[in-house]
Amino acid sequence: MAKTTKKTVSLVLGSGGARGLAHIGVIHWLEENNYKIGSIVGCSMGALVGGIYAAGKLDEFEQWVCAITKVDIVTLLDIAWQKSGLVKGDKIIHTLTNLVGARLIEDLPIPYTAVATDIKGQKEVWINSGNLFDAIRSAISIPLIFTPFKYNGVDLIDGGILNPVPIAPTFGDETDMTIAVNLNGPVESPDKRDASGSAPVPYSSPFQKKINQFINRLVPASAINSDKDWGMYDITLQAFESMQTTIARQKLAAYPPDVLIEIPRNTCRMLEFDRASEMIELGYRKAGESVSQAPKSQ
Repeated sequence: MAKTTKKTVSLVLGSGGARGLAHIGVIHWLEENNYKIGSIVGCSMGALVGGIYAAGKLDEFEQWVCAITKVDIVTLLDIAWQKSGLVKGDKIIHTLTNLVGARLIEDLPIPYTAVATDIKGQKEVWINSGNLFDAIRSAISIPLIFTPFKYNGVDLIDGGILNPVPIAPTFGDETDMTIAVNLNGPVESPDKRDASGSAPVPYSSPFQKKINQFINRLVPASAINSDKDWGMYDITLQAFESMQTTIARQKLAAYPPDVLIEIPRNTCRMLEFDRASEMIELGYRKAGESVSQAPKSQ
């Protein structure tokens, strides 16, 4: 029997916080269904998952993130006590470096690009060489939560600020197709989720609770309306997600990939990292649905 040639894929992994754990399921589905990932581009959580996959350590990361508890999440928060952000991110990056090992991007077996944002220059920064975890730390710097990361003398923040689904870095790839994963997809209306998409409830993750406790220490008690006030943190994250949803829609209309996998934005809050198994399963299922619906020529 003739050996079937695998289709090569440029894989674009978008931003969306904990929903980015769905990227793991997408990668598993592609590997199991005769696709070879020829290059990876990612921003925010997409840069993290994509970089770890490119380093050949996705299985180890998946085992770790699926076993993580609410207490573990809290211990990974190193409060920065700075105006530029609440969390330094050193503990998270140190933990991941111990898990994966120190790596240079140019030594990875799969071409990899992390997309961050130059906040002063107001432009995208594509990082495809140098220390892998410096690139990842730059790309995951969500405003308010993580302090900006100084990379080659430039202050960088989350790449999703300007481009939540960064397809442009794949334009020079010589692969058979481009598959993009948008974590800010249209709202789904399942049983136990908030299907409205317009009236979110307060976050319940341990990440959120610790940060809210920190913020509340800085705000006079008289300024807090306990029942109705989401707080600065909640409002900021909702605004950030709304912005990303709009930008992603515009970018995808301008540069449509061959296959678009969309994870509904109401499936998981940005910081609910204790829902890893559920999101990985969702990513696997959505990959199968989306690829099967793509034109046969793909």
